[in-house]
Amino acid sequence: MHPTRRTAALVGVFFVVAAVTAVVALAFYQPALADPEYVLGAGADAAVLTGVALEVLLAASVVGTGVALYPVMSRYGRATALGYALGRLAEALVILVGVVAVLAVVTLRQVHATSGGDPDALVTVARGLVAVHDATFLVGPGLIIGVNTTLLAWLVRRSGLVAGWIPVVGLVGGPLVLASSTAVLFGAYSQVSPVAGLGALPVFVWEMSLAGYLLLRGFRSPAQAPEAVAEPSGRVAATVA
Repeated sequence: MHPTRRTAALVGVFFVVAAVTAVVALAFYQPALADPEYVLGAGADAAVLTGVALEVLLAASVVGTGVALYPVMSRYGRATALGYALGRLAEALVILVGVVAVLAVVTLRQVHATSGGDPDALVTVARGLVAVHDATFLVGPGLIIGVNTTLLAWLVRRSGLVAGWIPVVGLVGGPLVLASSTAVLFGAYSQVSPVAGLGALPVFVWEMSLAGYLLLRGFRSPAQAPEAVAEPSGRVAATVA
């Protein structure tokens, strides 16, 4: 397999794994996130702990996209490609903060099951930890992903390595989810409202379209940096990537 084909497949896998783990982990988290008195239950919760493991995998996949794409996309804009890679790292770190918050809720549940404690105090602390998780969900897969999507879509559009309509979806979806998440931040509507869901939908379509294209077809051609362009006279003029 050609190195660029292998890179394309790896990036596609990272995007798919990130999307699947994000959705499944949130479903596993529901007992801890939705029930204020979850912390007063008995013992460890295998479902929530499974969600924790899935979100760790999610964070690793998010970082993987930035790392795997950097050698290819840096040829079309080194600073932008580095910004995307670092943005994905920041997104993953925010996700992990939320993971730690949920894990702390499970720990409190275990402590209560073995040694008791003030129920009201435990519920109050647990609610605070759930609020931390909710905040990370807004910042990471909301605000930061909007910036990251825009950066990568611009690079993909510039490179021409995939079908032209795919980066257009990203260039629309990135600013849209950023604007929607900003509206949620300032209380315009709920983070789990249908409006917020519609705001995030184009980013999901962008990522899955890009992943599917890369998995099925790879990059259109081996990534070649636009560092030298032949002029009509036959001379070669340097261009800025």
